Amino acid sequence: MCIRDRYQRRVRDQRIDNKDNMVSLKLQKRLAAAVLKCGRHKVWLDPNEVNEISSANSRKNIRKLAKDGYILRKPNKIHSRSRTRRREAAKRKGRHMGLGKRRGTKNARNPPKRQWIKRIRTLRRLLKKYRAKKRIAKSMYHELYLKAKGNAFRNKRVLIEHIHRQKSELKREKLLAEQSLARRERNKVKRARMQAKKDQSQSLVVEKKVADKKSKKAKVAKETKKETKK
Repeated sequence: MCIRDRYQRRVRDQRIDNKDNMVSLKLQKRLAAAVLKCGRHKVWLDPNEVNEISSANSRKNIRKLAKDGYILRKPNKIHSRSRTRRREAAKRKGRHMGLGKRRGTKNARNPPKRQWIKRIRTLRRLLKKYRAKKRIAKSMYHELYLKAKGNAFRNKRVLIEHIHRQKSELKREKLLAEQSLARRERNKVKRARMQAKKDQSQSLVVEKKVADKKSKKAKVAKETKKETKK
C-alpha cells in the first residue's frame, strides 16, 4: 500500500469517527428555521455550544438561544450587478454585439411586427399631440390616421413633412379661393356698372328718339297749320 492510499484511509476513518461523535441537530435546525422565518441552510448554530443547543427541544428554548446569540440567521449573500451593468452599458454603445455574439435570425432578434408596433405607436402619438394642440383639424387627423394605418409614412419625419406640405397646400387653395371670390365680386360689380351705363345710354337714346319724334310731329303740325291758313 502506497503512502497516498494510507493517507486517504486515515482521513476516511477520521471522518467516520467524527460522524459518530457528532450530535444530530436536525430538530434544532428545523425549529430555528421556523422561529427565525428562513430556510434551514440560513440557520447558524454555534459549534462551541453544541451540548446546550442539543438540549433545546422546543420553540421557546430556541427563541432563548437566539436571543443569547447561540443561534443566528445568516445574512443574505450579495449578488453584485456591477459587472452586469457595465456590460449592459457597453452593449448600449454597440460592444459585444458582433456576428459572433448573435443567436437567432434577424427576424427572431427584431421581429417585423415589433418594428411595426413601435412605428405605428410613434405616428399615432404624434397625430394625437398635434390634434390636441390644434395644429391639425379633426378631418385631417382622421385622414392621416388612416394613411398611417395603410403604411403611407415610413417614419415620423416623413409624416411631419407631409403635414406641413398638406397644410401649405390647403392654405394656398384657400388663398386662391379667396382671390377667385374677390375677382368674381369685382367682375360682378364691373358688370353691374357697365349694365347701368348701358341702360343709361339706352335710355338717353330712347329719350332722344322720343324728343326727335315729338319735334318732327310738332314741325309737321306747324307746316300743316300754315298751309291751311293760306
